[in-house]
Amino acid sequence: MPKANLIPPYGGKLVNLVVTGKEREEQLARASKLPSIKITMRNLCDLELLANGGFSPLTTFMGKADYERVLHEMRLADGTLFPLPITLTADPKELPTVGEDLVLRNANNDVIAIMQLDEVYHWDLETEAALAYGSTDPKHPMVSEMARWGKVCISGPLKVVNMPKYHDFKELRRTPAEVRAALEKMGHDNVVAFQTRNPLHRIHEELTKRAAAEVKGSLIIHPVVGMTKPGDVDHYTRVRIYKALVDNYYDKKSTILSLLPLAMRMAGPKEALLHAIIRRNHGANHFIVGRDHAGPGKDSTGKPFYGPYDAQEIMRQYAVELGVKMIPFEELVYLPDEDRYVEQKDVPPGAKVLNISGTQVRDDYLAKGRLLPEWFTRPETAEILREMYPPRHKQGFCIWFTGLSGSGKSATSEVLTALLLERGREITVLDGDVVRTHLSKGLGFSKEDRDTNILRIGFVAGEIVHAGGAVVCAAISPYRAAREEARKFVGPDNFVMVYMDTPVEICEQRDVKGLYAKARTAMAEGHPMGFTGVDDPYEPPVDPEITLQGYGATPEENARRIVEYLEAQGFLLPQN
Repeated sequence: MPKANLIPPYGGKLVNLVVTGKEREEQLARASKLPSIKITMRNLCDLELLANGGFSPLTTFMGKADYERVLHEMRLADGTLFPLPITLTADPKELPTVGEDLVLRNANNDVIAIMQLDEVYHWDLETEAALAYGSTDPKHPMVSEMARWGKVCISGPLKVVNMPKYHDFKELRRTPAEVRAALEKMGHDNVVAFQTRNPLHRIHEELTKRAAAEVKGSLIIHPVVGMTKPGDVDHYTRVRIYKALVDNYYDKKSTILSLLPLAMRMAGPKEALLHAIIRRNHGANHFIVGRDHAGPGKDSTGKPFYGPYDAQEIMRQYAVELGVKMIPFEELVYLPDEDRYVEQKDVPPGAKVLNISGTQVRDDYLAKGRLLPEWFTRPETAEILREMYPPRHKQGFCIWFTGLSGSGKSATSEVLTALLLERGREITVLDGDVVRTHLSKGLGFSKEDRDTNILRIGFVAGEIVHAGGAVVCAAISPYRAAREEARKFVGPDNFVMVYMDTPVEICEQRDVKGLYAKARTAMAEGHPMGFTGVDDPYEPPVDPEITLQGYGATPEENARRIVEYLEAQGFLLPQN
């Protein structure tokens, strides 16, 4: 079969920033003598896609001219369509002088790249959030994350000396150049790519096969294994499923499975454009876009951040300029009497229809230890998911109390702990005052330090929950963005926020330590203490799982309400 004539990379050339041989050795020798910074997991994923050409035509983290025009017009400074900013933020105190070189290191302090520092410019969270993601709501995972970024963006030419090292699924971690080479051998000029961050079920299998048949070409199943939506199924489990399906149910002559180390932005329609650009760089000229593509869910008022078909609309608008044609993912349902899948709009009148939503998969099957039916998912998928996801009553969970000092958090958590121990759950308690003595000793009460304190509690809570334990956290946690980051550490399905909605006047009446009075006196004298509820704000949760009043009800009554909620959610089995 002759080699395929694939679509050229976006911008005409596949970028490659990796240096090898003598140049690499020279750069590594210099690295120990240069200033350096550690970059985050998101930065590392972005750097990998810059280095291997996944983000072509980008050759650097965006400078100010590109950044500003992308925010306002979705275009690079030269006019090229590019939907979202790809930036590297830093603490200005850690940077050398502009014009000097800077080493970029990963979390393990390994040298990844050397940047010539050409630009340092300020960015604004509210502006970027509003323009890039259409919302400043910290319920959006990117918005809450951005609160932890460095104060400035940096840019400059990059020499990548070490690509990130992976020890899992090495044979599936292909660069864009490697994917293109494999697709060329398959011999099909047309290639359709499927973006996924979830397990594949029979409906996904059906639509991907239909898409490949429609374009008469090859299929890339291209799962994201960098950063996805908090609470998603982990990539190890997902890739095991993808492998089982591709090995057993797809045509190997026209299907390739390759892993994508992308850090998703969950930016809905704009992210769909970014995904299309990335897939073009891998050789695809068609791209499947589904309902609510890359959507982060609902905002703090309960409304979806993006419309269900916004991504499809924007892809249609820019398909010609991108060079990538959209194949819409229409909702399929199963007709059991005919043993076939059809689009919802094509269901015959009166036909029996079966479908299972993602929520039902989690709550009605995985949470209850039930095997998913074969009409919905392949046996291999069902078994892997059941192995990796125990029933809800065997999963860990976090009860996160938030509220003013004196609102009743500690009193209620003490009773709750006893009730949970009575039910046979091993409990870890992370009380705000105790954490300040040990885990967060040395931190002050600036906003930055308070956020750091909450993130430390959230991280520890997440580790406990992931190991199957239950944890009760009682901390004021005054800021919404930090609380949302804590939720992400734990996982949204296992995080229960309890808001102790007690007026500040009642909290003051209970204040045996006199902290409120001391704070009001200090404020009157012009020396504010930064005390929450007096001279520092408390941002009440907009959509907590449980709201309790710390007055008019006893701590035991409140604790029993939480136990009832845990029973209703399946975290506790009902008592006989």
